[in-house]
Amino acid sequence: MRYLVSVIDDLESPGSADRRSAISAFNERLIADGYWVFAGGLADPDAATVIDSRGEEPVFSDGPFLESKEYLAGVWVWEAPDRDVALKLATEASAICDRKLEVRPFL
Repeated sequence: MRYLVSVIDDLESPGSADRRSAISAFNERLIADGYWVFAGGLADPDAATVIDSRGEEPVFSDGPFLESKEYLAGVWVWEAPDRDVALKLATEASAICDRKLEVRPFL
């Protein structure tokens, strides 16, 4: 089963910025163990644009979808045999990247 693992940062108390080498090593292990599907970091929320094309004309809004002190800083997509494995990996990943994570299965 595939899982979306959302990396959550906090504007008021951000995670450590010096975690790149540890995250790279963790990613290499995910690849070697067959869990890796995709990952990527995201620009700051103020770089976002929200588009709503449900009306007659599209509406473009600068900034994030939700105003919040917490924001989506990056994502992983993992292939794991079950939720327990995904949660075990996420527990380790949270410590490695010094941020909260949300784990959600794909439908």
